[in-house]
Amino acid sequence: MKYDSILHHTRVYSAKHPPMSNQERAAQFAPFAALTGLEAAVEETARLTEQPVELTEEARQALDETLQEALRHPETPVRICYFRPDKWKSGGAYVEKIGMIRRIDVCGQMLEFADGEKIPLETIRSAGDRKAE
Repeated sequence: MKYDSILHHTRVYSAKHPPMSNQERAAQFAPFAALTGLEAAVEETARLTEQPVELTEEARQALDETLQEALRHPETPVRICYFRPDKWKSGGAYVEKIGMIRRIDVCGQMLEFADGEKIPLETIRSAGDRKAE
């Protein structure tokens, strides 16, 4: 074998330099840990987002009627499905909110719930099922 002559020799220790601890030895390789955020970056890239669907004129009319009905019955919870844009990449996700509507701000184009949450009107895709789960 190639290394038979040195295979069973004992390790040589320096008289000048004491042996390093495992922690000190590991610190030597810390600069090579540059890829520590790689896994999170790969997961973020793989995360899927949806694109918003445009409503037809009929669907807009039906949505408007449903919201007007909900305003006439402010004590009844309403289920709103709306598109929430992603903060980090193009697209987003559809989100449901169930709550009671306080008002519709026509100037600001916002739907305001009784709990204070506001949703832009142009992101709402459906409303209905006026029962909380």
